[in-house]
Amino acid sequence: MISREEIEEAVKRQLSYEFNCSPGDFEGEENVITMPVLHEKRRRFSDKEFFLQMATLGCNAVITADERIQPWLKEWVKDKKGFWLFEQHNFYELEKKLREYGQKMALTHHMFIPKPELVNIKTELEIKWLEQKDIAEYYGREEFPNALCERFKPERPDVLAVIALDGENIMGMAGCSADTPTLWQIGIDVVPKYRGRGVAKTLVSLLRDETFNRGAIPYYGTSLSNIASWKTALASGFVPYWIETESREDKDNKFEK
Repeated sequence: MISREEIEEAVKRQLSYEFNCSPGDFEGEENVITMPVLHEKRRRFSDKEFFLQMATLGCNAVITADERIQPWLKEWVKDKKGFWLFEQHNFYELEKKLREYGQKMALTHHMFIPKPELVNIKTELEIKWLEQKDIAEYYGREEFPNALCERFKPERPDVLAVIALDGENIMGMAGCSADTPTLWQIGIDVVPKYRGRGVAKTLVSLLRDETFNRGAIPYYGTSLSNIASWKTALASGFVPYWIETESREDKDNKFEK
C-alpha cells in the first residue's frame, strides 16, 4: 500500500509542474513567484497559461504569474505569511490589481488527499459500477455536474464511476477523472430527495478505495463554503492538504476602484 509520504510527494511533484518550481518550494517560509508555463504533465484544466495561479500547503505561497504583474506581487507578498494571502482582505488587494490587466479572481479550491488506509466501507445500498465505456450515456444529465465532466474529455477522461440505486432510480453518483495518470479526482452528486442518508459518504469511500486498487491516487476538491462537501471528504477518508486558486479574464470589467 502507498504511504502518506508517497502521496504527499506525488502531489508536490504535480504542483511543481504546474507552478514552474521545485517540489521543495512548497515547504519553505519564503513566498515564491515564478513565470507561467504549460507543462506537458500538467492537469489539463486549460489550454493556455493562467495569468495568475497561487497555491499553499499551509506555510508559504507559490505564485506563477504574468511578468507584467510580478514587480507588484513581489512587494505585495513582502512580510506576509503565504497562507494568509488567501484571506479576503488580501484577495481584495490582489483583485484590484488584477483588474488593471483585465483579470479577476476565480474560484478558490480546497483540496484533499486520501489517508493511505482503505476505508472498506460496508453498505446495504444497491451499487452499480461504471467503467469508462459505460459512462458515455450519462453525459449531459443535469443531476451529475460534479461526478462527471459535461462531456468526454480525452485530456482528463472520466475513467470510473459508481452509482447507488433505489430500484430504477439513481440515488447518487461518484465519478473520477484521470486528471493525470497518477492523480484521479473524485466528484460526487446525490439527488436531493436522497440526501442525508449517507449516500455520498458510501459512494466516495467505495470509489476512493477502488482508485487505490487500480494503482492511482484519489484526490478531492471543493470550495470554502461547501460545508456538505467538506463533511463528505472528511467522512470518506480524506484530509485537507492544499489550497489553489487562479485568475480568469474579466469580461464584464465592472469593478469599482
